[in-house]
Amino acid sequence: MLPVPLILWMVALAHTVAGRACLRPPEILLAAVDVIKEEYHTGEEITYTCNPGYVPQSGQRRYTCPWSGKWPIVTLRCVRKICPYPGPLRNGIIHHTSFYYQDVVTFSCEPGYILQGPKTSQCLANGQWSGKLPECQPVICPPPPVSEFGALSYRNLNPGNITVFQDVVKFECLPPLALIGNEIATCLANGTWSELPECISVQCPYPEEIENGFINFALHRTYNYNDKVTYGCNPTYVLDGAVDSTCEKTGYWSKKPTCRAPCKIPVKRATVLYNEQRVKVQDHLQQGIQHAEMIWFFCKNKEQHCSYTVPAQCLDGNFQVPACFEDRGWFISIFKTDVADLTPC
Repeated sequence: MLPVPLILWMVALAHTVAGRACLRPPEILLAAVDVIKEEYHTGEEITYTCNPGYVPQSGQRRYTCPWSGKWPIVTLRCVRKICPYPGPLRNGIIHHTSFYYQDVVTFSCEPGYILQGPKTSQCLANGQWSGKLPECQPVICPPPPVSEFGALSYRNLNPGNITVFQDVVKFECLPPLALIGNEIATCLANGTWSELPECISVQCPYPEEIENGFINFALHRTYNYNDKVTYGCNPTYVLDGAVDSTCEKTGYWSKKPTCRAPCKIPVKRATVLYNEQRVKVQDHLQQGIQHAEMIWFFCKNKEQHCSYTVPAQCLDGNFQVPACFEDRGWFISIFKTDVADLTPC
């Protein structure tokens, strides 16, 4: 038999060759080991896994029990998962500080819109947001009030059977009532309408006559809003302005036209250009010309002995002969060539 000390030495040597066992692995923040035991054999492997809602940021996940029986330093670090941006929320606002696991975002809508759905959402362990993204629906305005007898009516300018925030309607009055105020109203953010118009009975006084003119078919009666009268001018006078005058919602007539006077040509004898034709004043323009019409007088360039034309226009009975024109009497015109017959300059 072997001595007892020798046996003990051999057992100790065999234990050393087999390696030391590793004890319970160290705990790290936000992670757990896949297999928990009090003792691990040399070469046995463990794996760390981040807790739900967390993901590895750095370090190693797998570790092996070494011959020394001491676990290596665990370098694994776990951080919170990040959820994707939960929006966009059309016509709304997403209030947030960050999008990490367990963070909460809050939803609200811009003025004129109402939140339909959850007011908050939380970032879950699976990296998704709780609940469904809400919607911001526009505020609905009730039908605008109209007058008792239907004098004020409206029509939608936007498609749809209901009117919502920022929709507009257009108002109309039954004739002969006048619409006072804005003909367009808008659905406001608080669900009410902007200022609504009214239908008012408006009458205008009897229309005034115009100098050197007349009113066509003027009747001795009352004139209501939008009624019209038509003006005309006496012979040789020209109407300047709109032919019609309208009874406006102010109770006054729109601007009346004016009858402009013709002009006499203050020369005895002259050849001029009128309507692109050479004519003699003494033969063809004895009655003058009408307002706004023009004639061109022939003037002489004495140095070059040639002629040039200068225009003159009739302006409401006022006519100014060009200063360069020389009016010749009948006797002189017999012996001197008419300026109009000279070679053009």
